[in-house]
Amino acid sequence: MSDTGPKQVDDPEYHSRNHTAAQTCGWTANALRGEGRCYKNTFYGIQSHRCIQMTPVVKCNERCVFCWRDHAGHAYELDEVEWDDPEAVVDASIELQRKLLSGFGGNDEVPRRVFDEAMEPRHVAISLDGEPTLYPYLPELIEAFHDRDITTFLVSNGTRPEVLDACDPTQLYVSVDAADRHTFDETVAAIEDDAWERLLDTLDVLAEKDETRTVIRTTLVDGFNMHTPEWYAVMCERADIDFLEMKAYMYVGHSRSRLGHENMPSHEEVKAFTERVGEFLPDHDTFREVPDSRVTLLSRDEDTWVPKLKGGSEFWS
Repeated sequence: MSDTGPKQVDDPEYHSRNHTAAQTCGWTANALRGEGRCYKNTFYGIQSHRCIQMTPVVKCNERCVFCWRDHAGHAYELDEVEWDDPEAVVDASIELQRKLLSGFGGNDEVPRRVFDEAMEPRHVAISLDGEPTLYPYLPELIEAFHDRDITTFLVSNGTRPEVLDACDPTQLYVSVDAADRHTFDETVAAIEDDAWERLLDTLDVLAEKDETRTVIRTTLVDGFNMHTPEWYAVMCERADIDFLEMKAYMYVGHSRSRLGHENMPSHEEVKAFTERVGEFLPDHDTFREVPDSRVTLLSRDEDTWVPKLKGGSEFWS
């Protein structure tokens, strides 16, 4: 497989209902055809063909320079939104996923058993678009997914620490795309003036999570935020995280109007920077990498898979 970066389209056509949206990840399609799985399978055990990629709200309160989405579509006004209850959002997510994947049922490249499994999702990545903590019932939404035996990976920009404090997903990602205020302002371009301070507060929330697996995720943009590795390590220590993911910015979608191809680091550059951060995180001495996705992982423990997602678990019966 060539080093083509993330499996996503430049201008996604979401299947949506009200404020809930879902989209087929390219890795889900690949997994159905037996052509590879997302790096989250390598790192954490996710079965890509059984994973929903969705968001409960498309709106966002940041304008990250590396975002492949159209900032014009991220209007932040929330006053007039009529919010669906969590059960309705779960129902819509599963129904949208089945609709998106229905065409694979007649594909000769897709084994019937694999297709049937895909119709019964076991995982949801709450990360498609927007900032999920803007949805007012996010903790209840996560619980509703869990009630249906669906594990949850929640990805947040960390601007709502009070919401994340109330959330207990299977795994909680917080994007830390800068290790100082100046770089944060240039790279993230948050709408709210106190976004940096709120992110720091979120690090303290992560440190208090006992049952939830915690991750700091950094999108590395050459020329913007690939400096001061020791400062990233300080933020990781403050958050007392289980994992650190560092992933290359990819020159796709609307980000091409803000950045150039030269801002996309190679996998070797991502690996080298991760190793520099790791020098200041001696407790995170397990290293993983998926070169095709230009992503690396530092972990405290050798075993990085979610227990429920291991083969033979009652979760899969």
